[in-house]
Amino acid sequence: MRAIGLKVLKNKLSEYVRLAAGGEVVLITDRDRVVAEIIPPQSGRSIAPTDAHLAELVRTGLLTPPTIHPDIPLPPMKPVMKWKALAEELKKDREDR
Repeated sequence: MRAIGLKVLKNKLSEYVRLAAGGEVVLITDRDRVVAEIIPPQSGRSIAPTDAHLAELVRTGLLTPPTIHPDIPLPPMKPVMKWKALAEELKKDREDR
């Protein structure tokens, strides 16, 4: 475990992030008082929210799931234009380059 002042951390952030990635806890101090810490990532952690995380947000009221009413059908998905017309439009656009 290391303690580092906020001012020094600002100048050497990447070094202390590497230490944390290697398993070390870095305490961040401001005027000799711990204000934050950089910790190693938990195993299995990803940047994408998991179902458990989303469920916790719903339980705490921070997230409201979308509602689909069973009596109201979803709008039909129709293509905007035919594939051949789209390909021709793309070809015209690319010829201008």
